Amino acid sequence: MARRPTINDLAAEAQVSVATVDRVLNGRAKVREETARRVYEAAQRIGYHAAALIGQRMMADLPEIRFGVVFNKERQPFYQDFRTEMENAIARATNIRGRMIVDFVPSQSPSDFAAVLEKTAARADALVATAVNHVQVTDTIARIQDGGTPCFSLLNDFAQGIRQSYIGVNNMKAGRVAAHMIMKAIQRPGKLGVFVGGFRWHGHELRETGFRSYFREFGPDYSVLDTLVNLETRQLTYEATLELLQRHPDLKGLYCAGGGMEGAIAALREARAPGQVALVVHEITPESRAALADRYAEMVVATPLRQLCEAAVKLVSDTVLNGTSGTPGQLFLRPDLYLPESV
Repeated sequence: MARRPTINDLAAEAQVSVATVDRVLNGRAKVREETARRVYEAAQRIGYHAAALIGQRMMADLPEIRFGVVFNKERQPFYQDFRTEMENAIARATNIRGRMIVDFVPSQSPSDFAAVLEKTAARADALVATAVNHVQVTDTIARIQDGGTPCFSLLNDFAQGIRQSYIGVNNMKAGRVAAHMIMKAIQRPGKLGVFVGGFRWHGHELRETGFRSYFREFGPDYSVLDTLVNLETRQLTYEATLELLQRHPDLKGLYCAGGGMEGAIAALREARAPGQVALVVHEITPESRAALADRYAEMVVATPLRQLCEAAVKLVSDTVLNGTSGTPGQLFLRPDLYLPESV
């Protein structure tokens, strides 16, 4: 039978004295946070029986922060991954005891967003959210902040000039990156389609603007068709893509600037051979990964979720504990780019 690790084993693994381990275990004297964490991590590695107790003692004196998190599209794999990454980032924070309160908005309606934002903020010390741009949402954020709860926008920059900070990719640049890839893929002028989730998503509009500005600058002979709204739904995008392909059989490229890409992928699989239409989408999911592998997508522009969540946790913690986030305005993250050969 395996020998049970002893306090001597733990001290050796953590490279500290037995007396220091004793102080960590029993709280007899103050131990530096860095040292206590080293002992805790060593206890986890060797399976020391009191590892959980050490973790509890480490966390007991830390300030508690309740993170109110609002997402949309609860069933979407991207937002499921987003939720997991946020939970993990809060758990990894070493200077706080974090607790996550998460709610999902059932639609793109501004009134639904406003109601959920208000409900979540009432139970939290700070609010981080994805939301549409609308005066109702802006007014709600203003009330929440006036009540002492700082608010941060994720992915889509809503309530500008009122919220604390925006955290996400530079959406204008993301649209230009998509345009660059499509131009390189098709190599000759042709017709191009663009989908946005809706005109209340500021991030989608910026991506569309970046996309169009790139072709105005570097591909004036390319024809970017009128933008289509897909409400970020799979079925609507599927039907709209099939109709687009029927009306424009010479379509060369397609950019999904928001959600609903699954419908575009399904339509291209049904109506075109791989590579006939250069497709660029956002966010890596099982569907977009499969589209890359099968050469139906040229590139996926993805949000670095782990980096974004860690940045959000730090900004929220700094704001709640110190009264300032240290990064007012916008925090741009470099997107992750996935190509067929990188999946």
